Amino acid sequence: MKNLQYLLLLVIMFTSCEDVIDVDLPTGEPRLVIDASFEVYLNEPQIDVEGGIRLTLSAPFFDDDVPTVSDATVFVTNNSDDSIINFFEATEGLYLPAGVFVPEFGTSYTLTVVHDNETYIATTELVPGVPIDNIVQGDATLFDGDETEVIIFFTDDGSRDDFYLFDFDFSLFLPSEDRFYQGESFNFSYFYEDMVAGQDVTIKILGIDERYFNYSSLLIEQSEQDGGNPFQTPPAVLRGNILNTTNPDNYPLGYFNLSEANRSQFTIEAK
Repeated sequence: MKNLQYLLLLVIMFTSCEDVIDVDLPTGEPRLVIDASFEVYLNEPQIDVEGGIRLTLSAPFFDDDVPTVSDATVFVTNNSDDSIINFFEATEGLYLPAGVFVPEFGTSYTLTVVHDNETYIATTELVPGVPIDNIVQGDATLFDGDETEVIIFFTDDGSRDDFYLFDFDFSLFLPSEDRFYQGESFNFSYFYEDMVAGQDVTIKILGIDERYFNYSSLLIEQSEQDGGNPFQTPPAVLRGNILNTTNPDNYPLGYFNLSEANRSQFTIEAK
C-alpha cells in the first residue's frame, strides 16, 4: 500500500505534462468554446450518464459576462455503426441528448457542432476508470490547523497506463497519473477548508486519457491563479481536441471527453 500526501501529488501532477498545448491570453474576435464532457457510471445499480455540451463564446480576459451560443446544430456519431444522437438546447447554451446516449468501450464517437456556417468536430473514446475502494477522515492538517483531511483509497489497473481526474465537489479537481503506483493499491490525503460536521461531499474518480490529463492540469493551474472554476470558460486560451474543419484558423476552445466515472458520498465527521 502506497501513501502520498496531497502536496507531493501536486508535484507529480504538474511535472508530468509533456504534450504541447497552446496558451494565449484571449484577444481579438471571440471564439466558440465547446465544453463537451460526459461521465459514464457503469458500476451503479442503474447505468447513469451525466454531462452535456455547453456552447459559449470566449470573453475578454477581465470580463465576467460569458455569452452563450444558441441555435447551433449538435450531434454525436457512433463510428461503429454510424448511428447519430441529436442534441437539443435544454437551457441557454446547454445541449443535451434527445435520445439515449450511453458510450461504450472500444467505440469511437465523433462530436459535430455547426455554428455560423462553420463545422467543428472532435473524436474520442470512452476512457476506463477504477472504483473508489474507501474514504476515511483523517486528523492531519496543512497550514492553519482548520483543514479537514479526507483519505481516498483506490486500486490502479496494472494492465494499462492510467490517468485520472479526481472531483472533490465544490469545483475542486485534481489530475493524477499512475506512473508511481502502477497496478497497486494507493491512497492519498486531500484537505478541505471551512467544512462542518454533517456536511456531505461527493468524491468522484474519472478515467481520462493523457491529452486530457495535460489539458485539465493546465486548466486547473490557471483557474487557481484566477480563483474560478477550471471547467467553466478558461482564463486563458487552451486549445483542446476540437477542430474547425471549415476554417481551421478560426479554431474553437474546449474539449470533447468521455470518462468512465465512479463516485462515493462521504459525510464530514466532528473532529
